[in-house]
Amino acid sequence: MPANPTIARRRARLTAGFVPQFAAAPTGPHVIAEIRWFPLREPVSGNRYAIVRVKTGSGLTGWGECAEASVQDSKALEKAWLGRPATLYAAIDGSTPLAGALDMALLDILGKACRAPVYRVLGGPTRNKVRAFSGSPAAPGFHAASVRVPPPAARNQGRAYQDQVRELLKQVGDDRDFVLDGHGRLTPSDAASVAATVETSHPLWFDEPCSVSNLEALRKISAEAVTPLGFGRGVADPAVFQTLLREGLVDVVRPDISVYGITGARRIAVMAETYYVAIAPHHDGGPVATAAALHLAASVPNFFIQHVPYPEDAADRAMRAEIVSAGIETPRDGFLELPRGPGLGIDVNEQALEKYHAA
Repeated sequence: MPANPTIARRRARLTAGFVPQFAAAPTGPHVIAEIRWFPLREPVSGNRYAIVRVKTGSGLTGWGECAEASVQDSKALEKAWLGRPATLYAAIDGSTPLAGALDMALLDILGKACRAPVYRVLGGPTRNKVRAFSGSPAAPGFHAASVRVPPPAARNQGRAYQDQVRELLKQVGDDRDFVLDGHGRLTPSDAASVAATVETSHPLWFDEPCSVSNLEALRKISAEAVTPLGFGRGVADPAVFQTLLREGLVDVVRPDISVYGITGARRIAVMAETYYVAIAPHHDGGPVATAAALHLAASVPNFFIQHVPYPEDAADRAMRAEIVSAGIETPRDGFLELPRGPGLGIDVNEQALEKYHAA
């Protein structure tokens, strides 16, 4: 059968546009030749995270980040991945603590090989900037903040505790949105009461009011208040998200970017989209994960808002800025700009990684 002339013309235009890009890309197989792990610790807060560097035989370098991992985890990762193609990001085994970091690093390499930002490789961008919030109402440039509930003195508290919550919300001010952070520390009864108390203050959502282990407790909270609920921080099994979505118990899913990486979080976002539920990935690590979170946000349509850790001490903030330059974590009018460079679009200062190396 003769080729369709219209299809042939389209193929010719695509070939003319894409072949020169790939011809100019670094040559050689993109096979993983080296994996190195950098455990880091912020000097004042003590916050720990690990950055992973992956190098290929073609000379490309990819960066990723995860929470703390061990030397044994790093050696196991090397044994499993050295000599494999860097394009196999979808085949990463999620059982290793370094899975999220490896996913970011391989996508970073793929973007650099294609000379395009990761979000473009993944079909984006779905937006031109990313709304962000911090953990401090005083953080400059952010128009939304996370506010943690007061530590409960006992189980099933009464009116006095609700008064504490109201006083806490006065710190936010009328010009900022806020997320109420339960940190999973409340009983179902207290959580339901707090959710009802903050309804008129219109929080973006009530985050982790209690543990997700008891679905009946979550039904109680969901049924007794209209405050949106967010869950996912600390959830390592994607099936938990599926259950929460199927039962209609979550309004904002919060997969941890350092656990799931970009690919795993995207899968959860796709699942949530079918239930008209938004995604606001959890992130309390370093600036490499912030860059990955921006690419994730730009590649899914149901993204809501991204948490960015804002250390209280200037020394910790200086460390983050030293590791990754270009103001990746500096918002303007409540939004972060998308990285424009290939891959994750960041330059990592390896001298800073050695400087802040955790013992």
